[in-house]
Amino acid sequence: MRKTSQDMARLRTGELVVEKVLMSFAAVSILTTVAIVLILFGETFAFFREVSLFEFLTGTQWTPTLQPRSFGILPLLIGTMMIAIGSSLVSLPLGLGSAIYLSEYAHKKVRRIVKPVLEILAGIPSIVYGFFALTFITPILQTIIPDTQVFNAASASIAVGIMTLPMVASLSEDAMMAVPDSIRQGAYALGSTRFEVAAKVTIPAAMSSIGAAFVLAISRAIGETMIVAIAAGQSPVLTLNPLKSIQTMTGFMVNISLGDIQQGTLEFKTLFAVGTMLFLLTLLMNLVARAIIKKNREVY
Repeated sequence: MRKTSQDMARLRTGELVVEKVLMSFAAVSILTTVAIVLILFGETFAFFREVSLFEFLTGTQWTPTLQPRSFGILPLLIGTMMIAIGSSLVSLPLGLGSAIYLSEYAHKKVRRIVKPVLEILAGIPSIVYGFFALTFITPILQTIIPDTQVFNAASASIAVGIMTLPMVASLSEDAMMAVPDSIRQGAYALGSTRFEVAAKVTIPAAMSSIGAAFVLAISRAIGETMIVAIAAGQSPVLTLNPLKSIQTMTGFMVNISLGDIQQGTLEFKTLFAVGTMLFLLTLLMNLVARAIIKKNREVY
């Protein structure tokens, strides 16, 4: 049936309405991001009118609510990096190993069972992981190493690593499964073993997505809040000992957000300064992920 000019006009009007609605959805996301950045940086600039940027970046003491007040963010930054690195030692090798097994070794029936079970870990609330670290992981560490404090970076790192493991495993497995099977068959035809195919063919071919999964997992660990607030402690001390209590940037932000600090004070403005540092760290990690994807992208 032939469409009349009125039908075509109605179609064009409908398409225009759909386009404007979808544009408004995109605009809401952009405007929300802009508003967050403006508020965050506005309060941060107000903070640095009273505190030296040099002191903030190089100071080794963080006591913004105690006298004498100190605003050196290094203890929080080092604590955050300890959690990120420690969790990476758990999630990255275990996640990649799980992905290799699921994509190269596991039978289809096994994959259909194991992968959903693995992804269940991603649906567990982070506060549950925090209590798991405090009541299960920490006692084990104290049994092995008696000097381990009740609140410590090691147990928090292990819990964060378990939480981010499904992200690494799932994204890496999807990337490896996307590699054409013909490439694998060519490697097998040359006499390669399964492990050689995985290590020398599949992983290099999927390296862009695997690398991005690694960086995203580290970013997730940097921004984790409840696990470190519960298990890592609230001691902003400059230490590299993972068995001692520490405080991360997100852990400090939780404390300030409890409402004990009056809004508008210098102590309250530290919330935005630390938030800006956290924002810049995660932004840097995302840029690194994009660079890895762009550099190692393979087209089949």
